[in-house]
Amino acid sequence: MAINFAAKGQTLRLLRTVHTWLGAFIFPWIVIIGATGFYLNHARPILSVLEGAAYAESRFDEWQGAQPVSQDTARAVAMTIWPDEPVQKVAETVYHDRPSFEVTMLSGKVIVTRPTGHYFVKTANTRRTYSPDGELLHSKIYWGAMFKRLHRDGWLGGGLGTWLADITSISMVVFGLTGAFLWWLPRSRRVWRAATRRN
Repeated sequence: MAINFAAKGQTLRLLRTVHTWLGAFIFPWIVIIGATGFYLNHARPILSVLEGAAYAESRFDEWQGAQPVSQDTARAVAMTIWPDEPVQKVAETVYHDRPSFEVTMLSGKVIVTRPTGHYFVKTANTRRTYSPDGELLHSKIYWGAMFKRLHRDGWLGGGLGTWLADITSISMVVFGLTGAFLWWLPRSRRVWRAATRRN
């Protein structure tokens, strides 16, 4: 039984092309999945390096000029953060052991501490702490949530869902299979020649 080595050469060239372009396409996501997977296995030491010092919220109680705020004031504060968005909900809550108003908007939440007027602006990935007069006191990045979302979705937005990660996963399977074929096809000639010599 003869093997068509010309056809095999064409197959090899096609596989090299597919393998090369897939490698170029999925390279950023291989790095993301690898790095975030490493984080998921070693979250505590990595977060200890990434997260800065926490802000002492006990300072709120000693803040000069601080005074209790109403629900209307909390709503007004939230509308200065995202002025083009409607307020979806205002609710009473307890945040960091402090009675607060939680204002929900499309981009996130504004949580206003009722006794002093300090407020937090929370999104999916960040939290910023402000004084009653709007001075930024502290910023925090939710590294854990970001890394998990990157690992699951392949990006930080919300519109595509897991499509990008799914495409990357399928591409990685094809990338692995084409790599295996690229490794095997040149060697199959030697195996075939050795087998035909014995016969």
